[in-house]
This record gives sequence, structure tokens and C-alpha cells, in this order.
Amino acid sequence: MKKLIIGSLLATAMALPAYAALKDGNKAPDFKARASLDGKEFDFSLADALKKGPVVVYFYPAAYTPGCNAEAHEFAVAKEKFDVAGATIIGVSQDNIERLIEFSSDPAYCAGKFPVASDSKGEISKAYNLSVRVREDGSKDIKGRDLSKRNSTERTTFVIGKDGQIVKTLSSADDGIKASDHAEKSLEVLASLKK
Repeated sequence: MKKLIIGSLLATAMALPAYAALKDGNKAPDFKARASLDGKEFDFSLADALKKGPVVVYFYPAAYTPGCNAEAHEFAVAKEKFDVAGATIIGVSQDNIERLIEFSSDPAYCAGKFPVASDSKGEISKAYNLSVRVREDGSKDIKGRDLSKRNSTERTTFVIGKDGQIVKTLSSADDGIKASDHAEKSLEVLASLKK
């Protein structure tokens, strides 16, 4: 009986998809996406951004939720430091572009300081080997909008060097980094690039 239970558990574990975010030294998958900066929609291209310098791509579960709000606020507050480091910031979520147009210009969060891109089909998240889950907990955002049956991506930040290589992967799930600390940790990585 014990062997049967262990065998069943192993078979179940092997059937589940295994996700592990891309690691330091991996080539960052190029992507293009609809994005919004200060409420204005445009096409974002990672390849174009890398021509200017390093890029910080941070994935977050959903706009207008507590952790994501804190994270966006910290990136907005630190935007000038990212400029000094020559780095571009882009937030990516599975929110639709309409929601991101609102979020990108909200003075309490993105404050029009950096763009956020829509990965509504989860293709960018999957290219970066991030787990995607469907919210089934009946949760709502801070504006009272239902988040049930919506996809969200795990909170992970990638600092990508100008050469397109991932310099550092920062994960809330794996590294225990709080949402509000992703901006500061990204700046520390960027500072190490200048040395």
C-alpha cells in the first residue's frame, strides 16, 4: 500500500508543469507588447530598449492590488536613480491594456514615470519560464473590481544587461524579496554593473 501511495504521488508530481524562472546568465527572450506610459498607449520593444542600456523587466500579478501597488510606487519613486544608471524600467502583467492605461498614469503608483506592458495571453511570462495561475479566490482589487478567473504571473524581476543577458533574477517566491523591495534590489544590481 505504501509503495502504491508513493508511486501515485510521484506520478502526480511528474504530471504537474515545472516552472523555474530564467536564471542569471540566460539570454533574455525578446518581446514586443502594447504598453502604456502616463496613460498613453504605445508599442514597447525589449530589443529597442536594450539599445539604450540595461533594462529592468518586472513581472507582477495584477494592477491595483496591494503588493503590486507598493512595487509600482517604489519603482516610480526611484525612477531618477534608474535614469542615472542608464536603465529602462518596464512592468509586465496579464492585465489588459485598458487597465494599464489607468494604472500607468495613477499618481499613487506608476505616476506616469515608467511604462507597464500587457501580457494578456501570458506569452511573455511563459517565455521567461514564470508560473501563471488563475485567481479563484474571489479576491478584488482596491477599486472593488473582481479578480476571479483572471490569470496572474508570479512576481519576478529580471535585470537585463545591454547585451541581452540576464544579470540577475529577483524572485519573491524563491528569494523571499518583498514586493516593495524589487526596485531597491534592482538598483543594487545596476550599481554592480558599473564597477
